[in-house]
Amino acid sequence: MSQMIEPCPLFVGGEWLQPKLAGTPVHNPSTGDVISECPAGTAAEVNAAVEAAAAAFPGWMETPPVERARVLFKFKMLLDENFDELVRSNTREHGKTLVESRGDVKRGIEMVEFACGVPSLLMGEVLENVARGIDCEAIRQPLGVCVGITPFNFPAMVPLWMYPVAIACGNTFVLKPSEKVPLTAVKIVKLLEKAGLPKGVINIVHGGREVVDALLTHPKVKAISFVGSTPIAKYIYEVGTKHGKRVQSNGGAKNFVLLMPDADVENSTRGVIEAAFGCAGERCMAGSTAVVVGAAEKTILPTLVEATRRIKVGPTDRDPQPDMGAVITRQHRDRVLQLIDSGVKEGAKVPADGRGVKISESPNGFFIGATILDHVQLGMTVAKEEIFGPVLNVMHMEDLDAAIELANKSPFGNGASIFTRNGKAAREFKHRINCGMVGINIGVPASMAWFPFNGWNDSFFGDLHMQGKEGVQFFTQQKVTTSRWFSYGEGDIWHK
Repeated sequence: MSQMIEPCPLFVGGEWLQPKLAGTPVHNPSTGDVISECPAGTAAEVNAAVEAAAAAFPGWMETPPVERARVLFKFKMLLDENFDELVRSNTREHGKTLVESRGDVKRGIEMVEFACGVPSLLMGEVLENVARGIDCEAIRQPLGVCVGITPFNFPAMVPLWMYPVAIACGNTFVLKPSEKVPLTAVKIVKLLEKAGLPKGVINIVHGGREVVDALLTHPKVKAISFVGSTPIAKYIYEVGTKHGKRVQSNGGAKNFVLLMPDADVENSTRGVIEAAFGCAGERCMAGSTAVVVGAAEKTILPTLVEATRRIKVGPTDRDPQPDMGAVITRQHRDRVLQLIDSGVKEGAKVPADGRGVKISESPNGFFIGATILDHVQLGMTVAKEEIFGPVLNVMHMEDLDAAIELANKSPFGNGASIFTRNGKAAREFKHRINCGMVGINIGVPASMAWFPFNGWNDSFFGDLHMQGKEGVQFFTQQKVTTSRWFSYGEGDIWHK
Protein backbone atom coordinates (compact mmCIF):
# COMPACT_ATOMS: atom_id res chain seq x y z
CA MET A 1 0.00 0.00 0.00
CA SER A 2 1.66 3.22 -1.16
CA GLN A 3 1.43 6.11 1.30
CA MET A 4 1.95 9.82 0.89
CA ILE A 5 5.37 11.17 1.88
CA GLU A 6 4.73 13.80 4.54
CA PRO A 7 7.12 16.72 5.07
CA CYS A 8 8.99 16.95 8.37
CA PRO A 9 10.11 20.56 8.85
CA LEU A 10 12.14 22.34 11.51
CA PHE A 11 10.57 25.20 13.43
CA VAL A 12 13.04 27.95 14.30
CA GLY A 13 12.20 31.47 15.42
CA GLY A 14 8.62 31.15 14.21
CA GLU A 15 9.58 29.90 10.72
CA TRP A 16 8.94 26.45 9.28
CA LEU A 17 12.04 25.28 7.40
CA GLN A 18 12.63 22.22 5.25
CA PRO A 19 16.26 21.05 5.62
CA LYS A 20 18.12 19.67 2.61
CA LEU A 21 20.08 16.91 4.35
CA ALA A 22 18.64 13.41 4.03
CA GLY A 23 17.82 11.73 7.31
CA THR A 24 15.97 8.80 8.86
CA PRO A 25 13.01 7.15 7.10
CA VAL A 26 9.77 7.32 9.06
CA HIS A 27 7.68 4.18 8.59
CA ASN A 28 4.08 3.20 9.05
CA PRO A 29 4.74 0.10 11.19
CA SER A 30 1.47 -1.48 10.07
CA THR A 31 2.58 -1.64 6.43
CA GLY A 32 6.34 -1.08 6.44
CA ASP A 33 5.87 1.83 4.02
CA VAL A 34 7.99 4.97 4.29
CA ILE A 35 5.66 7.87 5.09
CA SER A 36 8.21 10.63 5.73
CA GLU A 37 11.88 11.35 6.24
CA CYS A 38 13.15 12.94 9.43
CA PRO A 39 16.01 15.32 8.60
CA ALA A 40 19.53 14.75 9.89
CA GLY A 41 19.98 18.00 11.78
CA THR A 42 23.24 19.78 12.48
CA ALA A 43 24.83 21.69 15.33
CA ALA A 44 24.30 24.88 13.31
CA GLU A 45 20.54 24.28 13.27
CA VAL A 46 20.58 23.62 17.00
CA ASN A 47 22.44 26.88 17.55
CA ALA A 48 19.89 28.79 15.46
CA ALA A 49 17.01 27.28 17.47
CA VAL A 50 18.64 27.98 20.84
CA GLU A 51 19.50 31.53 19.83
CA ALA A 52 15.89 32.09 18.71
CA ALA A 53 14.65 30.77 22.05
CA ALA A 54 17.15 32.92 23.95
CA ALA A 55 16.06 36.03 22.04
CA ALA A 56 12.39 35.31 22.81
CA PHE A 57 12.99 34.65 26.51
CA PRO A 58 13.09 38.20 27.96
CA GLY A 59 9.74 39.16 26.43
CA TRP A 60 8.06 35.86 27.30
CA MET A 61 9.38 35.94 30.86
CA GLU A 62 7.81 39.37 31.35
CA THR A 63 4.48 38.22 29.93
CA PRO A 64 2.12 37.91 32.94
CA PRO A 65 1.43 34.28 33.91
CA VAL A 66 -2.29 34.75 33.35
CA GLU A 67 -1.62 35.80 29.75
CA ARG A 68 0.65 32.80 29.24
CA ALA A 69 -2.15 30.63 30.62
CA ARG A 70 -4.61 32.12 28.11
CA VAL A 71 -2.40 30.98 25.24
CA LEU A 72 -2.40 27.49 26.74
CA PHE A 73 -6.20 27.57 27.11
CA LYS A 74 -6.47 28.30 23.38
CA PHE A 75 -3.95 25.54 22.72
CA LYS A 76 -6.02 23.09 24.75
CA MET A 77 -9.14 23.99 22.77
CA LEU A 78 -7.30 23.45 19.48
CA LEU A 79 -6.04 20.07 20.69
CA ASP A 80 -9.63 19.08 21.46
CA GLU A 81 -10.85 20.31 18.07
CA ASN A 82 -8.12 18.39 16.24
CA PHE A 83 -8.20 15.34 18.49
CA ASP A 84 -9.21 12.79 15.85
CA GLU A 85 -6.59 13.99 13.36
CA LEU A 86 -3.85 13.75 16.01
CA VAL A 87 -5.00 10.26 16.96
CA ARG A 88 -4.82 9.11 13.33
CA SER A 89 -1.36 10.68 12.92
CA ASN A 90 -0.17 8.97 16.09
CA THR A 91 -1.39 5.58 14.93
CA ARG A 92 -0.01 6.02 11.43
CA GLU A 93 3.57 6.75 12.48
CA HIS A 94 3.73 4.65 15.64
CA GLY A 95 1.55 1.59 15.02
CA LYS A 96 -0.59 1.88 18.17
CA THR A 97 -4.24 0.95 18.01
CA LEU A 98 -6.64 3.88 17.76
CA VAL A 99 -7.73 3.27 21.35
CA GLU A 100 -4.13 3.49 22.53
CA SER A 101 -3.52 6.62 20.46
CA ARG A 102 -6.57 8.26 22.01
CA GLY A 103 -5.06 7.59 25.41
CA ASP A 104 -1.70 8.99 24.27
CA VAL A 105 -3.23 12.25 23.04
CA LYS A 106 -5.67 12.54 25.95
CA ARG A 107 -2.95 12.20 28.58
CA GLY A 108 -0.97 14.90 26.79
CA ILE A 109 -3.99 17.22 26.84
CA GLU A 110 -4.35 16.62 30.58
CA MET A 111 -0.82 17.97 30.99
CA VAL A 112 -1.83 21.13 29.11
CA GLU A 113 -4.86 21.45 31.42
CA PHE A 114 -2.52 21.24 34.40
CA ALA A 115 -0.22 23.89 32.93
CA CYS A 116 -3.20 26.24 32.47
CA GLY A 117 -3.26 26.60 36.26
CA VAL A 118 0.19 28.17 36.29
CA PRO A 119 -0.83 31.46 37.98
CA SER A 120 -1.68 29.44 41.09
CA LEU A 121 1.22 27.02 40.67
CA LEU A 122 3.75 29.87 40.60
CA MET A 123 2.55 31.54 43.78
CA GLY A 124 5.35 32.13 46.26
CA GLU A 125 5.59 32.38 50.04
CA VAL A 126 5.85 35.35 52.39
CA LEU A 127 6.56 35.57 56.11
CA GLU A 128 6.34 38.84 58.00
CA ASN A 129 8.66 39.64 60.87
CA VAL A 130 11.25 36.94 60.39
CA ALA A 131 13.04 39.37 62.70
CA ARG A 132 11.68 42.65 64.06
CA GLY A 133 10.62 44.83 61.14
CA ILE A 134 12.08 42.41 58.58
CA ASP A 135 10.00 40.45 56.05
CA CYS A 136 10.99 37.56 53.78
CA GLU A 137 9.45 36.38 50.53
CA ALA A 138 10.23 33.55 48.09
CA ILE A 139 9.13 33.70 44.46
CA ARG A 140 9.63 31.44 41.43
CA GLN A 141 11.20 32.69 38.22
CA PRO A 142 11.87 30.88 34.91
CA LEU A 143 15.27 29.48 33.98
CA GLY A 144 15.63 30.50 30.33
CA VAL A 145 16.03 28.16 27.35
CA CYS A 146 14.88 24.60 28.13
CA VAL A 147 15.19 21.47 25.99
CA GLY A 148 13.07 18.34 25.53
CA ILE A 149 14.44 15.13 23.96
CA THR A 150 11.65 12.62 23.53
CA PRO A 151 11.29 8.88 22.68
CA PHE A 152 9.29 7.11 20.00
CA ASN A 153 6.75 5.31 22.18
CA PHE A 154 4.40 8.22 22.99
CA PRO A 155 4.59 10.75 20.13
CA ALA A 156 2.00 13.09 21.67
CA MET A 157 2.09 12.56 25.43
CA VAL A 158 5.78 12.72 26.29
CA PRO A 159 6.55 16.03 24.51
CA LEU A 160 3.44 17.42 26.21
CA TRP A 161 4.86 16.33 29.57
CA MET A 162 7.58 18.89 28.98
CA TYR A 163 6.97 22.10 27.09
CA PRO A 164 3.48 23.16 28.30
CA VAL A 165 4.75 23.46 31.88
CA ALA A 166 8.08 24.93 30.78
CA ILE A 167 6.52 27.72 28.72
CA ALA A 168 3.72 28.29 31.24
CA CYS A 169 6.46 29.04 33.79
CA GLY A 170 7.96 31.66 31.43
CA ASN A 171 10.74 29.64 29.79
CA THR A 172 11.36 29.20 26.08
CA PHE A 173 11.85 25.76 24.58
CA VAL A 174 13.62 23.63 21.97
CA LEU A 175 12.03 20.24 21.26
CA LYS A 176 13.85 17.34 19.62
CA PRO A 177 11.28 14.59 18.96
CA SER A 178 12.28 11.05 18.14
CA GLU A 179 13.40 10.69 14.54
CA LYS A 180 11.15 7.59 14.35
CA VAL A 181 7.93 9.54 15.13
CA PRO A 182 8.37 13.28 14.46
CA LEU A 183 5.13 13.99 12.61
CA THR A 184 2.59 14.16 15.44
CA ALA A 185 4.91 16.42 17.44
CA VAL A 186 5.12 18.80 14.46
CA LYS A 187 1.31 18.86 14.10
CA ILE A 188 0.87 19.67 17.79
CA VAL A 189 3.39 22.53 17.72
CA LYS A 190 1.56 23.98 14.71
CA LEU A 191 -1.55 24.16 16.90
CA LEU A 192 0.44 25.91 19.63
CA GLU A 193 1.64 28.42 17.04
CA LYS A 194 -1.99 28.92 15.98
CA ALA A 195 -2.94 29.54 19.62
CA GLY A 196 -0.85 32.72 19.52
CA LEU A 197 2.46 31.73 21.06
CA PRO A 198 5.06 34.41 20.18
CA LYS A 199 7.82 33.55 17.72
CA GLY A 200 10.82 31.78 19.19
CA VAL A 201 9.11 30.62 22.39
CA ILE A 202 9.02 27.08 21.05
CA ASN A 203 11.29 25.58 18.39
CA ILE A 204 11.74 22.12 16.84
CA VAL A 205 14.97 20.50 15.70
CA HIS A 206 15.45 17.00 14.30
CA GLY A 207 18.34 14.57 14.19
CA GLY A 208 20.50 12.10 16.06
CA ARG A 209 23.66 12.13 18.16
CA GLU A 210 25.11 15.37 16.74
CA VAL A 211 21.92 17.28 17.54
CA VAL A 212 21.59 15.77 21.01
CA ASP A 213 25.19 16.57 21.94
CA ALA A 214 24.80 20.12 20.62
CA LEU A 215 21.76 20.61 22.86
CA LEU A 216 23.50 19.08 25.90
CA THR A 217 26.52 21.36 25.60
CA HIS A 218 25.07 24.64 24.31
CA PRO A 219 25.98 27.40 26.80
CA LYS A 220 22.54 29.07 26.57
CA VAL A 221 20.57 25.92 27.43
CA LYS A 222 19.60 25.91 31.10
CA ALA A 223 17.58 22.70 31.55
CA ILE A 224 17.04 19.37 29.78
CA SER A 225 14.16 16.90 29.98
CA PHE A 226 14.65 13.42 28.57
CA VAL A 227 12.73 10.15 28.29
CA GLY A 228 14.33 7.03 26.78
CA SER A 229 16.41 3.96 27.58
CA THR A 230 18.49 3.80 30.75
CA PRO A 231 21.94 3.88 29.06
CA ILE A 232 20.99 7.00 27.10
CA ALA A 233 19.25 8.55 30.13
CA LYS A 234 22.45 8.16 32.13
CA TYR A 235 24.49 9.68 29.29
CA ILE A 236 22.10 12.65 29.01
CA TYR A 237 22.31 13.24 32.76
CA GLU A 238 26.08 12.98 32.98
CA VAL A 239 26.86 15.17 29.95
CA GLY A 240 24.13 17.70 30.71
CA THR A 241 25.08 18.20 34.35
CA LYS A 242 28.76 18.31 33.46
CA HIS A 243 27.93 21.32 31.30
CA GLY A 244 25.96 23.02 34.05
CA LYS A 245 22.44 22.09 33.02
CA ARG A 246 19.57 21.12 35.24
CA VAL A 247 18.53 17.62 34.06
CA GLN A 248 15.57 15.29 34.57
CA SER A 249 16.30 12.05 32.72
CA ASN A 250 13.83 9.15 32.67
CA GLY A 251 15.17 5.72 31.74
CA GLY A 252 13.86 2.20 31.23
CA ALA A 253 12.41 -0.39 33.57
CA LYS A 254 11.54 -3.99 34.36
CA ASN A 255 8.21 -3.58 36.13
CA PHE A 256 6.92 -6.44 38.27
CA VAL A 257 3.27 -7.47 38.64
CA LEU A 258 2.58 -9.79 41.59
CA LEU A 259 -0.36 -12.19 41.24
CA MET A 260 -1.51 -13.41 44.65
CA PRO A 261 -3.48 -16.66 45.08
CA ASP A 262 -6.57 -14.73 46.22
CA ALA A 263 -6.59 -12.29 43.28
CA ASP A 264 -9.75 -12.01 41.20
CA VAL A 265 -8.99 -14.12 38.14
CA GLU A 266 -10.89 -12.12 35.53
CA ASN A 267 -9.81 -8.66 36.66
CA SER A 268 -6.19 -9.58 37.32
CA THR A 269 -5.92 -11.31 33.94
CA ARG A 270 -7.31 -8.24 32.21
CA GLY A 271 -4.92 -5.99 34.15
CA VAL A 272 -1.82 -8.05 33.31
CA ILE A 273 -2.78 -8.34 29.64
CA GLU A 274 -3.14 -4.56 29.38
CA ALA A 275 0.08 -3.95 31.33
CA ALA A 276 2.19 -6.42 29.33
CA PHE A 277 0.79 -6.06 25.82
CA GLY A 278 -0.77 -2.61 25.65
CA CYS A 279 1.10 -0.45 23.11
CA ALA A 280 2.81 -3.71 22.03
CA GLY A 281 4.81 -3.57 25.26
CA GLU A 282 6.67 -0.46 24.07
CA ARG A 283 6.43 1.62 27.23
CA CYS A 284 8.58 2.11 30.28
CA MET A 285 5.57 1.35 32.51
CA ALA A 286 4.85 -2.01 30.85
CA GLY A 287 4.21 -4.83 33.30
CA SER A 288 6.91 -6.97 31.75
CA THR A 289 7.34 -9.54 34.56
CA ALA A 290 4.48 -11.38 36.25
CA VAL A 291 5.38 -13.02 39.55
CA VAL A 292 2.96 -15.86 40.19
CA VAL A 293 2.75 -16.41 43.95
CA GLY A 294 1.89 -19.82 45.37
CA ALA A 295 -1.42 -21.29 44.18
CA ALA A 296 -1.87 -18.47 41.61
CA GLU A 297 0.12 -20.80 39.37
CA LYS A 298 -3.05 -22.90 39.12
CA THR A 299 -5.80 -20.31 39.65
CA ILE A 300 -4.64 -17.46 37.39
CA LEU A 301 -1.77 -18.50 35.10
CA PRO A 302 -3.77 -20.86 32.83
CA THR A 303 -6.36 -18.14 32.23
CA LEU A 304 -3.62 -15.60 31.54
CA VAL A 305 -1.97 -17.90 28.99
CA GLU A 306 -5.25 -18.56 27.21
CA ALA A 307 -6.11 -14.85 27.09
CA THR A 308 -2.66 -14.08 25.64
CA ARG A 309 -3.15 -16.66 22.89
CA ARG A 310 -6.40 -14.92 21.89
CA ILE A 311 -4.81 -11.48 21.39
CA LYS A 312 -5.29 -10.46 17.77
CA VAL A 313 -2.40 -8.58 16.20
CA GLY A 314 -2.69 -6.66 12.96
CA PRO A 315 -2.57 -3.32 11.11
CA THR A 316 -3.97 -0.42 13.12
CA ASP A 317 -4.42 2.07 10.27
CA ARG A 318 -7.72 0.52 9.18
CA ASP A 319 -10.86 -1.20 10.48
CA PRO A 320 -11.63 -3.50 12.08
CA GLN A 321 -9.09 -2.67 14.76
CA PRO A 322 -6.88 -5.45 16.20
CA ASP A 323 -6.13 -5.89 19.91
CA MET A 324 -2.46 -5.03 19.34
CA GLY A 325 -0.44 -3.33 16.61
CA ALA A 326 3.08 -3.64 15.24
CA VAL A 327 6.33 -2.63 16.93
CA ILE A 328 8.08 0.50 15.77
CA THR A 329 10.66 -0.77 13.21
CA ARG A 330 11.84 -3.92 11.50
CA GLN A 331 15.12 -3.72 13.44
CA HIS A 332 13.28 -3.49 16.75
CA ARG A 333 11.09 -6.45 15.83
CA ASP A 334 14.20 -8.50 15.07
CA ARG A 335 15.78 -7.53 18.40
CA VAL A 336 12.67 -8.62 20.33
CA LEU A 337 12.61 -11.94 18.46
CA GLN A 338 16.28 -12.48 19.30
CA LEU A 339 15.56 -11.88 22.99
CA ILE A 340 12.69 -14.38 22.94
CA ASP A 341 15.02 -16.92 21.31
CA SER A 342 17.65 -16.26 23.99
CA GLY A 343 15.07 -16.91 26.70
CA VAL A 344 14.18 -20.24 25.16
CA LYS A 345 17.84 -21.23 24.82
CA GLU A 346 18.41 -20.35 28.49
CA GLY A 347 15.56 -22.58 29.65
CA ALA A 348 12.31 -20.60 29.55
CA LYS A 349 9.10 -22.25 28.35
CA VAL A 350 6.83 -20.59 25.76
CA PRO A 351 3.16 -21.35 26.52
CA ALA A 352 2.09 -18.46 24.26
CA ASP A 353 4.34 -17.95 21.25
CA GLY A 354 3.95 -14.95 18.94
CA ARG A 355 7.10 -15.43 16.90
CA GLY A 356 5.47 -16.99 13.89
CA VAL A 357 2.64 -14.51 13.41
CA LYS A 358 1.75 -13.78 9.78
CA ILE A 359 -0.56 -10.95 8.70
CA SER A 360 -1.72 -11.75 5.18
CA GLU A 361 -3.29 -8.35 4.51
CA SER A 362 -0.11 -6.54 5.60
CA PRO A 363 2.87 -8.83 4.98
CA ASN A 364 5.50 -6.08 5.36
CA GLY A 365 4.33 -4.77 8.74
CA PHE A 366 6.55 -5.09 11.81
CA PHE A 367 4.44 -7.61 13.73
CA ILE A 368 5.11 -9.89 16.70
CA GLY A 369 2.36 -11.78 18.46
CA ALA A 370 1.87 -11.59 22.22
CA THR A 371 4.34 -13.96 23.89
CA ILE A 372 4.73 -15.45 27.36
CA LEU A 373 8.07 -16.79 28.60
CA ASP A 374 7.39 -19.00 31.63
CA HIS A 375 9.80 -20.13 34.35
CA VAL A 376 12.15 -17.21 33.73
CA GLN A 377 15.08 -17.08 36.16
CA LEU A 378 16.99 -14.02 37.39
CA GLY A 379 20.18 -14.81 35.51
CA MET A 380 18.52 -15.03 32.09
CA THR A 381 19.08 -12.29 29.53
CA VAL A 382 15.33 -11.61 29.27
CA ALA A 383 15.18 -11.07 33.03
CA LYS A 384 17.91 -8.43 32.94
CA GLU A 385 17.26 -6.50 29.72
CA GLU A 386 14.30 -4.28 28.95
CA ILE A 387 12.65 -6.11 26.03
CA PHE A 388 10.32 -3.24 25.11
CA GLY A 389 8.02 -5.49 23.15
CA PRO A 390 4.95 -7.74 23.58
CA VAL A 391 6.71 -10.28 25.82
CA LEU A 392 5.67 -11.19 29.36
CA ASN A 393 8.18 -12.95 31.62
CA VAL A 394 6.61 -15.23 34.23
CA MET A 395 8.45 -16.08 37.44
CA HIS A 396 7.25 -18.26 40.33
CA MET A 397 7.56 -17.55 44.07
CA GLU A 398 6.14 -19.34 47.10
CA ASP A 399 5.00 -16.33 49.12
CA LEU A 400 4.71 -12.54 49.23
CA ASP A 401 8.00 -12.00 51.06
CA ALA A 402 9.93 -13.91 48.41
CA ALA A 403 8.12 -12.09 45.61
CA ILE A 404 8.92 -8.66 47.06
CA GLU A 405 12.54 -9.68 47.63
CA LEU A 406 12.74 -10.79 43.99
CA ALA A 407 11.27 -7.56 42.64
CA ASN A 408 13.57 -5.46 44.81
CA LYS A 409 16.64 -7.06 43.24
CA SER A 410 15.90 -5.20 40.02
CA PRO A 411 18.20 -2.23 39.39
CA PHE A 412 15.24 -0.31 37.95
CA GLY A 413 12.45 1.38 39.86
CA ASN A 414 9.63 2.78 37.75
CA GLY A 415 6.57 0.80 38.80
CA ALA A 416 5.27 -2.37 40.42
CA SER A 417 1.77 -3.72 40.99
CA ILE A 418 0.01 -6.33 43.06
CA PHE A 419 -3.30 -8.06 42.41
CA THR A 420 -4.93 -9.26 45.63
CA ARG A 421 -8.08 -9.09 47.77
CA ASN A 422 -5.98 -8.97 50.94
CA GLY A 423 -5.54 -5.47 52.40
CA LYS A 424 -2.65 -6.55 54.62
CA ALA A 425 -0.75 -7.98 51.64
CA ALA A 426 -1.43 -4.83 49.62
CA ARG A 427 -0.19 -2.59 52.43
CA GLU A 428 2.92 -4.70 52.95
CA PHE A 429 3.67 -4.54 49.22
CA LYS A 430 3.12 -0.79 49.02
CA HIS A 431 5.37 -0.18 52.00
CA ARG A 432 8.26 -2.46 51.05
CA ILE A 433 8.49 -2.40 47.26
CA ASN A 434 11.48 -0.46 45.93
CA CYS A 435 10.02 1.70 43.17
CA GLY A 436 8.40 5.09 42.68
CA MET A 437 4.93 4.19 41.32
CA VAL A 438 2.84 1.45 42.93
CA GLY A 439 -0.36 -0.18 41.70
CA ILE A 440 -2.86 -2.10 43.81
CA ASN A 441 -5.15 -4.03 41.46
CA ILE A 442 -3.90 -1.61 38.76
CA GLY A 443 -1.72 -3.04 36.00
CA VAL A 444 -0.09 0.20 34.85
CA PRO A 445 0.35 2.56 37.83
CA ALA A 446 1.51 5.53 35.74
CA SER A 447 0.70 8.76 37.55
CA MET A 448 -1.55 11.41 36.03
CA ALA A 449 -0.57 15.00 35.27
CA TRP A 450 -1.11 16.32 38.80
CA PHE A 451 1.37 13.85 40.35
CA PRO A 452 5.04 13.30 39.51
CA PHE A 453 6.07 10.57 37.09
CA ASN A 454 8.12 9.12 39.87
CA GLY A 455 10.83 6.71 38.69
CA TRP A 456 13.54 5.56 41.13
CA ASN A 457 16.96 3.92 40.88
CA ASP A 458 18.20 3.27 37.32
CA SER A 459 14.84 4.39 35.94
CA PHE A 460 15.53 8.05 36.72
CA PHE A 461 18.54 10.35 36.88
CA GLY A 462 18.00 13.74 38.49
CA ASP A 463 16.26 15.28 41.46
CA LEU A 464 12.93 16.70 40.24
CA HIS A 465 10.55 14.52 38.23
CA MET A 466 8.26 15.39 35.34
CA GLN A 467 4.60 16.32 35.87
CA GLY A 468 2.87 17.83 38.88
CA LYS A 469 4.41 20.33 41.25
CA GLU A 470 7.86 18.81 40.76
CA GLY A 471 7.60 19.72 37.07
CA VAL A 472 6.94 23.35 38.02
CA GLN A 473 9.85 23.27 40.46
CA PHE A 474 12.14 21.83 37.77
CA PHE A 475 11.35 24.61 35.29
CA THR A 476 11.72 27.44 37.81
CA GLN A 477 14.26 28.71 40.32
CA GLN A 478 13.49 30.37 43.63
CA LYS A 479 14.47 33.88 44.55
CA VAL A 480 14.33 34.86 48.22
CA THR A 481 14.15 38.54 49.21
CA THR A 482 14.67 39.76 52.76
CA SER A 483 13.59 43.39 53.30
CA ARG A 484 13.48 46.08 55.97
CA TRP A 485 12.08 49.63 55.60
CA PHE A 486 13.11 52.54 57.79
CA SER A 487 11.05 55.56 58.73
CA TYR A 488 12.28 58.76 57.07
CA GLY A 489 15.44 59.84 58.78
CA GLU A 490 15.57 56.81 61.06
CA GLY A 491 19.17 55.87 61.75
CA ASP A 492 20.45 58.74 59.58
CA ILE A 493 23.70 59.62 61.33
CA TRP A 494 24.33 62.61 59.03
CA HIS A 495 21.40 64.55 60.53
CA LYS A 496 22.38 64.08 64.15
